[in-house]
This record gives sequence, C-alpha cells and structure tokens, in this order.
Amino acid sequence: MLGHCAKSQQPMISAAIRGIFTAASGQEARERLADVVERLQPIAPKVAQLALDAESDLLGFYAFPREHWSKLRSTNPLERVNREIGRRTDVVGIFPNDAALIRLAGAMLIEQNDEWLVSRRYLSQESLSSVLDENDHTPNKKNKQNKEVPALSAA
Repeated sequence: MLGHCAKSQQPMISAAIRGIFTAASGQEARERLADVVERLQPIAPKVAQLALDAESDLLGFYAFPREHWSKLRSTNPLERVNREIGRRTDVVGIFPNDAALIRLAGAMLIEQNDEWLVSRRYLSQESLSSVLDENDHTPNKKNKQNKEVPALSAA
C-alpha cells in the first residue's frame, strides 16, 4: 500500500495500518479499518480502495485463536526463505541461464518444505488441535481424528 502514496504520507499510512493489526478483536479491527478507509479516502483514495478490497484478507487471522494471531499475520517465515534464496544466489553470482536459477531456488524450496514437514513447527501441535477441536462438530470425533489426510497433487 505504501507504494501507492506519496513518501510524505507513508509514515501516517503505515501507522494506521499497524493500528488495524493490533486490535483486540476482529470487530474492533473492522471498525479501525473502516475508520482508516474513511480518513484515507480524501488524501490517498487508491490506498483506501486497496484496504477496503482486501478487508477479508487483512482480517482473516482474527478467526483463529488469539495465541495464533501474531504468527498468522506475520510474513517472517516467507521473508526468511526469500533472504536465504538471495544469500545462496549471491554465492553463485552469475547463472548460465534462467533454468539454472530456477533449479537452485526450487531445490532450496523443496529442502525447506521437507524440513518443515519433518522437524519444524510454526504452530505447535497442541495449539492446532484446539482449532481442530473447535471446528469439529461431528458426533464421532475419534473416527475423524484418525482419518488419513489425502496427498496433495502437483499443480
């Protein structure tokens, strides 16, 4: 959003957006977003429209338990992966072709995926089980918990 406003407006817009993410509830966040959109409409209409159009994406993490909010609204894991790709491509320097770059980045992403599948957890198993228990309204919970998850197919 900061790319769609003047440099002089960026600190004010950034602070307004941060205020939305620090709300104590989803309802308060919606109210703050509506207030921000209203205040930005005269000075930065494109930013106001972007915020309004992205409301469900911006506030989606409020549907989860409060202890998950800080991790769900953060892009830290994605930034870490991008930084590691940048670090490794800097070591190589010049790639002979686009395919070589794609192979290196793809191999790193596969490695990262495998690591997250096996050893790392961004949200603990106990924390996630509380979300699954809240969403499970079936009378026979034991059968649902033991059901195997189907494998994802390649796009």
